[in-house]
Amino acid sequence: MNQDQSEEIKKAPLQETTNEAAFYRKKFFLSLTIPAIFIFLMWLVKITELLFQADFSTMGIYPLSIRGLPGILLSPFIHGDFKHLYSNTIPLLFLGTALFYFYSEPALKIWIWNYLLTGLLVWLSGREVLHIGASGLVYGLTSFLFFSGIIRRYYRLAALSLLIVFLYGSLVWGMFPGFYKDVSWESHMMGFVSGIILAVWYRKEGPQKPVPDWLEDEDEKTE
Repeated sequence: MNQDQSEEIKKAPLQETTNEAAFYRKKFFLSLTIPAIFIFLMWLVKITELLFQADFSTMGIYPLSIRGLPGILLSPFIHGDFKHLYSNTIPLLFLGTALFYFYSEPALKIWIWNYLLTGLLVWLSGREVLHIGASGLVYGLTSFLFFSGIIRRYYRLAALSLLIVFLYGSLVWGMFPGFYKDVSWESHMMGFVSGIILAVWYRKEGPQKPVPDWLEDEDEKTE
């Protein structure tokens, strides 16, 4: 073995590490894309309201009403004030990025179904008031990430589930009527339910618990 070959062998592990780091860095920034765009639109809507002294809250979900149907699509972009908007921004960015990072393959489908299913359930079951805000999506993502990690019994996803509980476990109180004033607890509850449904529905898509080597060897022997 000459000196050049020896140098190449020494550089190979370093090159692999660099490539792997670049891959995960790229994956992380790609995972940020859709949540960041969504949040940008939320803030754009609120700033537009402020600049033009408009009120878009009438475009929210009004249950069991034809005029309330567009709210299924529009309501997550509409917030009562900047405090309401900010309270949804950070968790939506974190949870959305976690969804796209850890569940890359089915993430977009889960995001869309969480969006639509939560809105539809609120339209079907909510009180006869206007429901606005992205908190239903936040609850849906929290619920999905928590229950999906448990259902799959994969230690990395289970660790994510524990992190979700640590960071957002207190959200559970928002699903009870009257606990928070002037809050759509129905959106919270229906988002939570949507997350459970999607965790079960997509349990076979995305990351799975690794099969132990000894079990793979047994399968090969039986074949």
